[in-house]
Amino acid sequence: MKVLVIGGGAREHALCRSLSLDPDVTALHCAPGNAGIAEVAELHPVDQLDGAAVAALATELGADLVVVGPEAPLVAGVADAVRAAGIPVFGPSQEAAQLEGSKAFAKDVMAGAGVPTARSYVCTTPAEIDEALDAFGAPYVVKDDGLAAGKGVVVTEDIEVARAHALACDRVVIEEYLDGPEVSLFAITDGTTVLPLKPAQDFKRALDGDEGPNTGGMGAYSPLPWADPKLVEEVMETVLQPTVDELRRRGTPFSGLLYAGLAITSRGVRVIEFNARFGDPETQVVLARLKTPLAGVLLHAANGTLDDQAPLSWSDDAAVTVVVASHNYPGTPRTGDPIEGLDEVAEQDAPHAYVLHAGTKRGEDGTVLSAGGRVLSVTATGSDLAQARERAYAAVGRIRLDGSQHRTDIARKAAEA
Repeated sequence: MKVLVIGGGAREHALCRSLSLDPDVTALHCAPGNAGIAEVAELHPVDQLDGAAVAALATELGADLVVVGPEAPLVAGVADAVRAAGIPVFGPSQEAAQLEGSKAFAKDVMAGAGVPTARSYVCTTPAEIDEALDAFGAPYVVKDDGLAAGKGVVVTEDIEVARAHALACDRVVIEEYLDGPEVSLFAITDGTTVLPLKPAQDFKRALDGDEGPNTGGMGAYSPLPWADPKLVEEVMETVLQPTVDELRRRGTPFSGLLYAGLAITSRGVRVIEFNARFGDPETQVVLARLKTPLAGVLLHAANGTLDDQAPLSWSDDAAVTVVVASHNYPGTPRTGDPIEGLDEVAEQDAPHAYVLHAGTKRGEDGTVLSAGGRVLSVTATGSDLAQARERAYAAVGRIRLDGSQHRTDIARKAAEA
């Protein structure tokens, strides 16, 4: 099987790593990729938002499967262009991807499917914003209706901060605050059959102790020793299957990766948001635990034959990923700095720990340079979370990137529990 992965972040590196280990994958391509992905896949320059260009590349390569990683190409309709070219693609249509592209659309689907979520208002005027903020009170939860790369949500006790964020958005969803821990649960679906993966938890705030601004995610871990053993079963019944059924009923079947961001509240499980693709950095830990070869599962989803897929096989190991971010992230990050220590991790920490590249590129002299806000996802496995954490942070300690930052408390509480 020849596979083409679209994207160039740590999520795509995790996908490419798993695909490269799949004996059925005879050729692996990635566009545009990054310095780390280049070690396991052949890279191609492409505008990942240009459906015609992606479809042309897939045709030229004779790809048997295209996997669209990030949300922006999905919302731009890239999967539709590849499907129209007659090539199986893992990723929802432009219409179905509105589940992530529009918070208001997602709320409407959840209402139709009877999925438990926060009460909310969709606001477009200052008067509506003030009314909604007043109705819910603090803490205020304000979400940009469109795509914002994981940074469009503000949760604050300060009404002025909440109002300023709301006024900066064209259209905004203001909702009630959901208490309790958050869980990410991915499911692979062909539009009818739903296959859940293992749950994970990510860390959105920039600083230790969940302080600082929201980011795209500073680390993640799996499994969740504190979660109810029946959590996945419950979410399948109350959230994932009803949502897939509702989208199919509307004539916009969802095929690809359905990601439910959940709050385990005092009143039960509630959906915070849906995403239409693998989450980053949770993918790094979930795929680290998946033993079933990945390509066949994704191809079944793309072809509408997921009910033929055998049950997934999982490692009992735990996995932890720690994001190494550039100076000033999530503000305007500094880029172009050399990254040292990657060879040391490969020599001393493999196979239990490895580095997935998020924002990197090769300099003219071959040096790996930082090229984004989140630069690396250092991922490790272990017999339990404590060992996986220890290995991940040992590997982080070998990496040298001037001005870089990372959280030191990823999975700490869960490991100590």
